Amino acid sequence: MSSPKQELIAYRLKRAQEALDDAESDLEQERLNSAANRVYYATFYAATALLATRDLSSSRHSGVIGLFYRHFVQTGDFPSELAQHLGRAFEMRTNTDYKDFSFPDSVKVHEQYEHARSFVQKVEELLQTT
Repeated sequence: MSSPKQELIAYRLKRAQEALDDAESDLEQERLNSAANRVYYATFYAATALLATRDLSSSRHSGVIGLFYRHFVQTGDFPSELAQHLGRAFEMRTNTDYKDFSFPDSVKVHEQYEHARSFVQKVEELLQTT
């Protein structure tokens, strides 16, 4: 039987995978704003899954990002070059969700999608060792 913490982690990882699947579908249909949103949420949910291993959370996206950097990147537990994509995905999502007439570059959204896949994969690897 799994603990409530393990269930929360599994739930958040499932949400990350679903967001990646949604982003892939959106990219295939050239729905770039939606893809940018789903790319960010894939990394966000993965980051919150990792934070849950240490009973950490925040009600704000910037808080999640800050906690993630403080507890996983600065400690060397998560590669900083890969972690940078969480912040970039957040910025891209914020622009596409909240700025009128925001049209993200297709190449950048596709690149960010690939980074998000790597980010989620790394989180999954780390969760297997914790």
